[in-house]
Amino acid sequence: MAYDHILFDEADGVATLTLNRPAALNALTVDLLAEMIDAVDRVRDEGTARCLLLTGAGRAFCSGADLATGGATGGGARPDAGSRLETHFNPLLERLYALPVPFVTAVNGPAAGAGCSYALAGDIVVAAESAYFLQAFVNIGLVPDVGATWLLPRLAGRARATAMMLLGEKVPATTALDWGMIWQVVPDAELMATATALATRLGTGPTRSYTLIRQGIRDCLDASLTEALSIERRNQLAAGRTADFGEGVAAFLAKRKAVFGGK
Repeated sequence: MAYDHILFDEADGVATLTLNRPAALNALTVDLLAEMIDAVDRVRDEGTARCLLLTGAGRAFCSGADLATGGATGGGARPDAGSRLETHFNPLLERLYALPVPFVTAVNGPAAGAGCSYALAGDIVVAAESAYFLQAFVNIGLVPDVGATWLLPRLAGRARATAMMLLGEKVPATTALDWGMIWQVVPDAELMATATALATRLGTGPTRSYTLIRQGIRDCLDASLTEALSIERRNQLAAGRTADFGEGVAAFLAKRKAVFGGK
């Protein structure tokens, strides 16, 4: 697929996906989402990238669905505000969570609506000082979607997530950091260098271990202690059978830096 609304490249084990509608603050259209899905599928299927880095072009990460083009509803006299969720928005989010490689987001500006969900879906979220997060659905009479009501209470807690959604107010990057929603806030000029360094580090690490860690965290969030212990046992069995585990032990015993192959 040729890309008109995103930029996609791969270098040093890192696939970088950039939303590229800066004049529209990277608002999400059906075409843009289709391109993102295609790019994420490439990362999943081609097996050459060992980390995904997601960011936005210009002064915004993503302003959410493009209401001007019917990107949220598909238009019509009796619009279905959930139709695009089933066909585009949700399939993309599920693909991001199911990736077999770690996923970093570099939030370079406003992350609103669905853009907020995609930004916070990253395993490691780095935000510029000027960035903010916004659940503005209530301001137009809708409800949060694209996983927001599942994700935000887990990140910020029920009270903060509820207020964020009911009030529809901006949460600055520094507040998001204090609330535990994101990993790091850096000066705007340092954002991409910081995020790229993190993605490159992950791109040279024990990829299978990373996959089991990110999946294990999500599985254990809704599990009992007994279930969590079983999940950890199963994942440790899988991790212990990887070539990277053998390399890690050998490097530790030889007092050298491990060279992981991602297998």
